[in-house]
Amino acid sequence: MRQPLIKSALYFLSVTVLFCLNDTADGQTQIPEQSVELIVLGIAQDAGFPQAACQKPCCKLAWKDPSIRRHVASLGLIDHATGQKWLFDCTPDFPQQLQVLQEQSSSQNVQPDKPVLDGIFLTHAHIGHYSGLIHLGREVMGARQIKTYCMPRMQDFLSRNGPWSQLVKLENIRTFEMAAGTTIKLNERIEVTPFVVPHRDEFSETVGFKIQGPSKSVLFLPDIDKWSRWDQSIEKMIESVDIAYLDGTFFANGEIPGRDMAQIPHPFVSESIRRFSPLVETERKKIRFIHFNHTNPVLQSANAATRKINQAGMAIAKEKETVKL
Repeated sequence: MRQPLIKSALYFLSVTVLFCLNDTADGQTQIPEQSVELIVLGIAQDAGFPQAACQKPCCKLAWKDPSIRRHVASLGLIDHATGQKWLFDCTPDFPQQLQVLQEQSSSQNVQPDKPVLDGIFLTHAHIGHYSGLIHLGREVMGARQIKTYCMPRMQDFLSRNGPWSQLVKLENIRTFEMAAGTTIKLNERIEVTPFVVPHRDEFSETVGFKIQGPSKSVLFLPDIDKWSRWDQSIEKMIESVDIAYLDGTFFANGEIPGRDMAQIPHPFVSESIRRFSPLVETERKKIRFIHFNHTNPVLQSANAATRKINQAGMAIAKEKETVKL
């Protein structure tokens, strides 16, 4: 009878020691060092998928089947060790995307006195990239001083135009001016660097972001006119990161019948495939297209467009996919 009791005691002792080894001095469980996580919160262009009033075949099925609907392009960033959370672009789908971000981090070391968001990074002043800020106002969340990182013209736009100016006046948001090429250190393990790209800049500049974690980095570039109009090499930018989320708004010319697509320039996915095909396989594997217009065939299931992307060694971004940084 003594032997089973001794074994039980030894088991209990080993479990207790193991538990203590996994605890920090202040009693909180240690988080693995690799605990910075990026999550894709949306992949659609500014108007979402399906798009308002669209009854064409591209959207008709999505109206009937919620499971194939897609949110507007956005990334979330979580540091599970600290409970900090950041958002890249604040879209019309902000309520749903914030919920996903909170659920993704809810089981980690999140303290009750932490703000709902530790910061929002805005790429530019087109509706799908900043209009979700309305939910931070007193009519909804009544948030307090949410750090909102933006370029100088974007900051001026928010400060001078309602309803955004009310968010600034009531300190629902606190804007921080970014400078192209200047790195922002979020904590000891995470850095963000904005870079300017050519786009239709009616109200603000347009930027993309390089997000650097403890061991990996990500490029977020949802909007640009054409690769050839940029004074930087997109290939070198891809080379400098581990994953590149790139503008995939339209798959090919003629996608919107009756409209001059030169007025809404984006690098067609078909153009990007041709341009990036000479890259070595490891570089092509980094590329994940994002920011799809409702007309883009990649949003349809089992389609030739997605097969072409995959055959070229590239991919499309998927909602809720994660990357450990």
